[in-house]
Amino acid sequence: MTRLGPAVWFLTLMGAAPVFAQGWDTSGNNLLKGIYYFRHVSYEVSDAAGDIDYAAALYGTITFDGNGNYTMNTPWIVDSQGNNQSNTNIMGTYKIAASGYGFLDNPFGDSVYGLVSNGVFVGSSTESGLNDLFIAVTTTPAVSNATFVGNYSIAYMNVLDGTPGANYDALGQFTADGRGNIGTVNFTAYLGSNGSSAIPLAETGVRYTFSNGAGNLSFPTSSNQVITGTQFLYISPDGNFIFGGSNSYWDMFVGVRKGTAASFGGKSTYYQAGLSEDASQLSTAGFAVIGSYYGSLSTTSSGAIIGHQRFEDVFGVGSEDDTYGDAYPTSAAGQYTDGSIQYTFTQDGAVRIGFGVGPFLGIDVAVRAPAFSGSGVFLDPTGVRNAASFAPFTAQLARGELIILTGSGLAPRTIIQSTAPFTSTLGGVQVLINNVAAPLYYVTTGQIAAVVPYGTTTAIAQIQVINNGVASNVVTAFVGTTAPGVLTQGQDGISDAIVQHLDFSLVTPAHPAQPGETLLGYVTGLGDVSPAVADGAPGPSDTLSNATNPITVSIGGVPAAAPSFAGLAPTLSGLYAIVFVVPTGLTAGEHTFTLGGPNAFSFESTLPVGGGTASDIPSASSTAPAGRNGTSPAPRNRSRNRSRTGQRAVSLQKR
Repeated sequence: MTRLGPAVWFLTLMGAAPVFAQGWDTSGNNLLKGIYYFRHVSYEVSDAAGDIDYAAALYGTITFDGNGNYTMNTPWIVDSQGNNQSNTNIMGTYKIAASGYGFLDNPFGDSVYGLVSNGVFVGSSTESGLNDLFIAVTTTPAVSNATFVGNYSIAYMNVLDGTPGANYDALGQFTADGRGNIGTVNFTAYLGSNGSSAIPLAETGVRYTFSNGAGNLSFPTSSNQVITGTQFLYISPDGNFIFGGSNSYWDMFVGVRKGTAASFGGKSTYYQAGLSEDASQLSTAGFAVIGSYYGSLSTTSSGAIIGHQRFEDVFGVGSEDDTYGDAYPTSAAGQYTDGSIQYTFTQDGAVRIGFGVGPFLGIDVAVRAPAFSGSGVFLDPTGVRNAASFAPFTAQLARGELIILTGSGLAPRTIIQSTAPFTSTLGGVQVLINNVAAPLYYVTTGQIAAVVPYGTTTAIAQIQVINNGVASNVVTAFVGTTAPGVLTQGQDGISDAIVQHLDFSLVTPAHPAQPGETLLGYVTGLGDVSPAVADGAPGPSDTLSNATNPITVSIGGVPAAAPSFAGLAPTLSGLYAIVFVVPTGLTAGEHTFTLGGPNAFSFESTLPVGGGTASDIPSASSTAPAGRNGTSPAPRNRSRNRSRTGQRAVSLQKR
């Protein structure tokens, strides 16, 4: 990888807008308007060990005009090559959709993708070959010492000399008195080379001051401190969210004023971004995995989470879409722990920060999205989802994928296609994707199931509903090669997968899969097929239509052999099927069922596996998938069937 020196780094900031900009919804540009404080930290990994060759922090103020133009106002840079300097104003453009999802063009050599809600923007470049985190918050000159008062948690991450073992994160607890005094901050720190061994530390005499809406945290110099010197502090107008970092290092912290209510979650959408380091293999294999991501997550009042992260891998050779299932305790009062991550959230549940417990280091932040509604034919800008996995709207789409659209006034009544092929008009309703009418499975007043046309070859999909001549707003989404999603028995994306034994009986805890058994599963989002079929046509049953992309399956983190078949489900419209063998060596019980395509993975569903032998495996005359009745499953709801913890920890460890 070519090292980005400071001069090159700043020149790339002023480059042309990315090709992704063509066709992106800009109706939310006014969501970014005014002066924001920002901090952008970035790490460049140089080798297979995860060594960081170059690290930098850019910080200062950025002015958005509400019309798609921004100016970084003489920003400062500090980097690992000894540069600490201000630069002239840097101008650029941005595009933000009605949902708050979009990008700033070309910081750090590529666009920063992210989301804005209630004056907070979080994001990462992901496609640039760097691991980075960008946070900005609107300025409020009236912010003063009195704004910063109460009990806070801060999650901190830093890189010392570039080697993975020297990287560390820390979780701090303190009380600000509203008059500039903090006093003692108690930290729990984890060093990459220390594995899961916590390092308790306390820093005393900590103070703060505010001027022009920004603050300074002063940590007296000491050899055993987690944080030293002065940390710039930026704070939301309500005082509930803080972030910042040093004027001498390429570090970052995020923090929240802790609540005592069980306020996180409910039926909500959150926008997220973060940095991570998996140092679990450092002592045995000598390497660590650095990562960064942005995305979104959806929560339910019953404690379910379905999330998406656009993740940049450690060596900068590509990005991937990861969708995952998780759970949170609905009774959690201000904080909870999930696997290797400790979470703290505000009194109103609007902001949650995460801290990685060693050896899974990292920090992240999630901010609650606003609610969206509209009159007439209204398509929710956050309401585009994978119909099988219910992956959130930030996840990419794929050609041939069955998707769900939500909103209001979408159709005059409920109509379901009872036979294949799917037509592109139901009850006078159409869904246009890049002006091509998509095949429809069903329409209701608040929800539509449609198939992404195979001719959707651009990087961006523009989606619009036409209800008897009345057009909705346009919603945009990125398009990828695949967008894997597994149909589940709970019709929620996060319960047991719809997988059959070869006698076509369903795999259930009472009749689990067995190691070495061949199974048949039903999925969507596998992308292009050969031979090609017309949009909405059922999969052929004579000459099978195979997915042209390589598809992978893992169960409980153990890779299975390449599926013997992955392609369109015969006689079914809008669905794919996979035939795979359960890997050996698995213990009996529920296991995460992972479906992968090129640069896209779903870690959401589960599969019950037994401890039997070959004699327990049902037999059938053919291992090829067979059609049933020419229709797809009935419209599915989003209710959580049962709670299961630890799923997100599994996906993070995979990285």
